[in-house]
Amino acid sequence: MEQLIITSKNCAKNCADKDRKKSIFAKVLFISIFLLTSFSVFSQTEELYKLQSTLNYIQSFYVDTVNQSQLVDEAIIAMLKQLDPHSVYIPAEDVEAVNQPLLGSFNGVGIQYNVLNDTILVVKTIKGGPSEAVGLRAGDRVIYIEGELVAGVGITTEKIKALLMGQTGTDVELSVVRNESKELMDYVVTRNKVPIYSLDAAYMIDNEIGYIKINKFSLTTVDEFRVAIGRLKKQGLQNLILDLRGNGGGYLHIATQLADEFLESGKLIVYTEGVRSPRNETYASGRGEFEQGKLVVLIDEGSASASEIVTGAIQDWDRGIVIGRRSFGKGLVQQPYTLNDGSLIRLTIARYYTPSGRLIQKPYDEGYENYNLDLANRATNGEMQNSDSIHFNDSLVFFTKLNHRLVFGGGGIMPDIFVPQDSIFNSEILLQLIEKEIISSFSLQYADANRNMFDQKFKYANNFISQFSVNEEIIQSFFQFTKNKYNIEINSENIASVEAYLKCNIKALIANNLWELSDYYEVLNTSSEAYLKAVEVLKSEALYHQKLATY
Repeated sequence: MEQLIITSKNCAKNCADKDRKKSIFAKVLFISIFLLTSFSVFSQTEELYKLQSTLNYIQSFYVDTVNQSQLVDEAIIAMLKQLDPHSVYIPAEDVEAVNQPLLGSFNGVGIQYNVLNDTILVVKTIKGGPSEAVGLRAGDRVIYIEGELVAGVGITTEKIKALLMGQTGTDVELSVVRNESKELMDYVVTRNKVPIYSLDAAYMIDNEIGYIKINKFSLTTVDEFRVAIGRLKKQGLQNLILDLRGNGGGYLHIATQLADEFLESGKLIVYTEGVRSPRNETYASGRGEFEQGKLVVLIDEGSASASEIVTGAIQDWDRGIVIGRRSFGKGLVQQPYTLNDGSLIRLTIARYYTPSGRLIQKPYDEGYENYNLDLANRATNGEMQNSDSIHFNDSLVFFTKLNHRLVFGGGGIMPDIFVPQDSIFNSEILLQLIEKEIISSFSLQYADANRNMFDQKFKYANNFISQFSVNEEIIQSFFQFTKNKYNIEINSENIASVEAYLKCNIKALIANNLWELSDYYEVLNTSSEAYLKAVEVLKSEALYHQKLATY
């Protein structure tokens, strides 16, 4: 049965299995919930009878009418919260939405859109999706959906999703205008499976170094990786940067398969163990696509769970250099169980350990609320800026498998090379621009208004990346946009410390609006200190091997 590493953002998949429910613990929990909802006279334990009796008394004698379903849901949530921070309850109406990101597809029309000037703007059609097949294009403005006016009426994102998403095989009629034309063009799009990609970017940095960014570990991740690395190999790939920053996790078996792409046959990738889950070890098969060549893994505080399994295996086998900041610290394995009404519980059934024996899970004995404040506390304590602020328990010392380098357990993975968070993110003005999505709104509007110019001058993304720069005229337009639309006064003086990043960000967002997400990262990475350090390490044989040497 598939096991799931629940992400720090609580992504999940419904993969209930009757065999697993035969386990004693799962069976007892299932019976308890059944008793709460059906008031069965049967009882297995005094505790379950107590739960049943309490709910029965509330129903029979409480002063006011109560919502039985809501009461049961809150009881389940409260029970799970007492166990650990990652055992969670998902209501039936939310299960599909929670599952979709890790399934690798959803049912819809296949467009990436934004609302610009109260009109749905098609930013791009998704490759392999139904809208691309019928001829919808980036820049099209959707005026009607199924005859309902959706432009200039204050339509919400929730309403757009409700109109566009639906069962596979059903049709939806879209009426759009293109370019400056006011004539409506009608399209009938048949909803179908639309791919959700877990690989954000794959490109060559130079003749030897490649870059791959993965945003989650979904069912399609390994297939996407193999396609990407195969393409990069044809372009001369010798060394690789694997970017797992901000990757909150996903499926356990997908994480082990990805780690297998880098490790030689017979090497332990991870093992899991719990009171009712016997030790289970997973080993590399030796069929990996990148078992040779220098490797750097980028992580940060948003790298969790499945990301930590891959990173831990690579670090413990001295297979590559880890660069960035300490990872999230989630070492618990969840298994999903479906309840009688279609709702879902994801129950922690085991802990996972890296090849050296490290448990990555950070402590949660001080309670749920304190656990959720961990990342904020790291920032307050100075950890984001200085590695000396990070303190590991001396009793949790481990050593890598080959070179016996010192590593620690009990609270995430510490990188081999620490890179502090960029100080520009301390700028109040920049944070305001990011939080209000002002930079992305301007970039979308600018890209759309100049779409024909970009098409003619920069036919391909690589031409745009190498030749286009955000000049002073564009920056002044941004200042005016910010003042007119958001009533925020900025100028070259009060934004001087972050202007270089601002220009880079605008260029990256224009690239994403006109081409692909991979082009966005290719531009944005040029302002990333961790990325630049990774390139430096891969270009230096001495530095690379020094970091992997015995301490």
